[in-house]
Amino acid sequence: MKYEDYLEIGGTKLFSRLFIGTGKYASDALIPQIAESSGSQVITVALRRVDFESHTENVIKHIPKTMQLLPNTSGARTSDEAIRIARLAKAMGCGNWIKIEVISDNKYLLPDGYETVKATEILAREGFVVLPYINPDLMVAKQLQNAGAAAVMPLGAPIGSNRGLKTGEMIRILIDEIDIPIIVDAGIGKPSQACRAMEMGASACLVNTAIAGANDPVRMAGAFADAVRAGRSAFLAGPGASRKTASASSPLTGFLDFGDPR
Repeated sequence: MKYEDYLEIGGTKLFSRLFIGTGKYASDALIPQIAESSGSQVITVALRRVDFESHTENVIKHIPKTMQLLPNTSGARTSDEAIRIARLAKAMGCGNWIKIEVISDNKYLLPDGYETVKATEILAREGFVVLPYINPDLMVAKQLQNAGAAAVMPLGAPIGSNRGLKTGEMIRILIDEIDIPIIVDAGIGKPSQACRAMEMGASACLVNTAIAGANDPVRMAGAFADAVRAGRSAFLAGPGASRKTASASSPLTGFLDFGDPR
């Protein structure tokens, strides 16, 4: 039996559940190859790297036009700054999708939940498709859902750390309790970790540093694509229950009688 499995955000059907970024590559010229290898349909970019009037050193010219652009408010320290960046991105032609990042912590780069909720509420009312980046806090996620967020993007570990799903149990709670998509963002360092997030029931994963920092980023992008698909398939298949004791897969009785060995 064949069926369509897609993620819908802001009225857009996404058949790839791997989102990618544009930062940290040795050259922006790698982005088209990364996009093709990953199969991703969504790509995030910091607005400060966008300059539609520049014909050189402009990341936008390397992003395939078929991809959904997800500008982020990187650099915003308050809700007001995030709102201003979002409005500017839309005015510049980046569309109405926005990833809200409000970070005032310079050491661990952890998001400010209170300011994130304020920005989300205002921008959602203005018609933005808002995807806020958060700590995996259930109460904050519920407030964001009520504020009109299209999805929430909890961190697996601090940005760029490649440490994996250190907040896995908290993300699992969001998956169980929140009705909008949960997109695991930040900290994923290996395809196996993305696979685990998808097996848990995450709707998608956003990966940048782990791809950009690989010896072969193009090949790593493909590995993440495979991992995300495998994890999603495993979740849909419904893994069997775990046990503390052994359980033979074949009967332990009824062996053939080979006769008297004497």
